[in-house]
Amino acid sequence: GGLPPRPPAPVRQGAARGVVDLLMTLGLWFLMGYHLWGERAHEWVGAGTLALFLVHHLLNRRWYPALARGPWTVLRRLTALVNGLLLLDMAGLLVSGVLLSNHVFAFLGLTGGTGTVRLVHMAASHWGFLLMGFHLGLHWGGVLARGGRRLALPPPSPRRARIGTLLGAAVAVYGLTVFFRRDFPTYLFLRSQFVFLDFSESPLVFYRDHLALMGTFVFLGWALARRRGKG
Repeated sequence: GGLPPRPPAPVRQGAARGVVDLLMTLGLWFLMGYHLWGERAHEWVGAGTLALFLVHHLLNRRWYPALARGPWTVLRRLTALVNGLLLLDMAGLLVSGVLLSNHVFAFLGLTGGTGTVRLVHMAASHWGFLLMGFHLGLHWGGVLARGGRRLALPPPSPRRARIGTLLGAAVAVYGLTVFFRRDFPTYLFLRSQFVFLDFSESPLVFYRDHLALMGTFVFLGWALARRRGKG
């Protein structure tokens, strides 16, 4: 029978983008639990996640020249703004992470300014987590459509679509309570110089809460994109 034919390049690239995006999102989710795994694991996963971010931009490099073409709708402007903020945020995480590194980049011998650098890293990590969720939400309709095609699923019925929307809204409401209960505004706007960590907390509870919090911003992004006819 021989080997099956290779899928066309656009399909392979689309699959690669999907894998990179999934791993990158999981990496950011994992990194929020710094206190659960320790400094060494945090640094290595952080370096890997930032490498995936660079690969993501390489795979999506055609997006940049496309900025000069086509009409600039409200949704397109919002997407470009979120992408730009996310790029700046990841640059801040990269620089601050390298400067703070005691393991992965320790060979560089970089020291100094750790107080300010830690504040930058703390704010950038929290902003990046939420921006990634919002960015994912803006593209959530496409993610679901591609997943459905690959799995050969029929289009969702109106009833299934309503149930999915209600479930997403429920997750978003719970995630909003997490946003305030875990004091995200304090870290986003640097009202404190320290992150208060509960070392006795169950990893299952911690990651459940942060998954719901990311789900809040995914839902917000999806709702905005859908309102503009792109979801």
